[in-house]
Amino acid sequence: MRLIFQACSMIFTLGNLVASLSQSPGWKDAISTTIINFNNEKMQITWAARELFPSENVSFSYTFAEGKNKVWKPCPTYLLDQDYNSGCLFKTEGPTLAISIRNSNGSEELFSKTLKSDFYIKPNQPENVTFFWKADTVTVSCNKPERGVKCLTLELQYKSKFDKDWQSRTSKCCSVGEQGFDPRKCYSFRVRLKRLVPYCNVVNYSSDWAAETFWMNGTLLDSCNDDIKSHSKTVTVLSCLLAVLLVMLILLILLCKWQRLRKSVMPAIPDPKYVFADLFNDHNGNFQEWIDRTDHAMVQTKLEYEEPECIIEAESQQEEEKNCDKQEPQEKIFSFARAAENNDPKAAQIACLMPTSNTIASFAGFQVLMNDDMYVML
Repeated sequence: MRLIFQACSMIFTLGNLVASLSQSPGWKDAISTTIINFNNEKMQITWAARELFPSENVSFSYTFAEGKNKVWKPCPTYLLDQDYNSGCLFKTEGPTLAISIRNSNGSEELFSKTLKSDFYIKPNQPENVTFFWKADTVTVSCNKPERGVKCLTLELQYKSKFDKDWQSRTSKCCSVGEQGFDPRKCYSFRVRLKRLVPYCNVVNYSSDWAAETFWMNGTLLDSCNDDIKSHSKTVTVLSCLLAVLLVMLILLILLCKWQRLRKSVMPAIPDPKYVFADLFNDHNGNFQEWIDRTDHAMVQTKLEYEEPECIIEAESQQEEEKNCDKQEPQEKIFSFARAAENNDPKAAQIACLMPTSNTIASFAGFQVLMNDDMYVML
């Protein structure tokens, strides 16, 4: 079956070549034209008007009739290039097309050609494109065109945001599948229909690309930037949380340092409730009553533990010192002791200074009393 289809395609190709060679010879054959048959519905033929016909505005006519009795139709819609006719757009009416380009008044034919319009078909873009995901495999399909399905293939192209070039996959119309997609990546997909060359077309025409779609792990996205935004949002949230935790940690450390600094710079003031417990417990905070009781206790304590003051009075007269030294030490001691017992203050003061030992030492003409601890009394 495939061989028969290829043979028919070759026959059509040869027929088109023969028809092209049947046109008038000469410089007219060198004129370059671009022929497109849009989905076998509308024909577009263009030429380089400013280079080929710089001095005049040419006219265009066509016919799909075959044989000698051809009816030529003028171009219904001209395409302009700087106000010069550079192409024609008209409806497709059959498989065989004859075209003619003449001067402005139509008296001279400048170019003519006969061709097979079926060999210049450019299909429409795929319609109703659907994606079916199963694990890491995707199957893309579209509606079948009304005609020429056997001459069409479906091309799928995709790339991730990390790829520079498109990856391509082609299959028979109208379904194509591919596998090995990373569920963590976002992919861009686009599909188009292509005509088989040279079996169906003499020119490699493909349809326009269908709308580009974006998928990630079987989920349709508005764009792959959404994936980047989601990751950026996650990173932003995590960064904010880490920043908050770091700030809290720093504040905690500063708080501990501040407590230590505060204790060293401004020590805590003790609560008088615990320092003066008797003021609040025994006197219910009555300060006057508490101070009176405290003063009375302090006076008693002072009287109990007060020692007699010892006053050393130096005698200026040397004769009195000699008289005192000649007296017996033991008698002085007893007399001073008795005076102290009789509450004589001066005697008590002198008595507290008297040594208890009766040892007398002479030094440089002076007699000195010495106690048991070897203290010298002058």
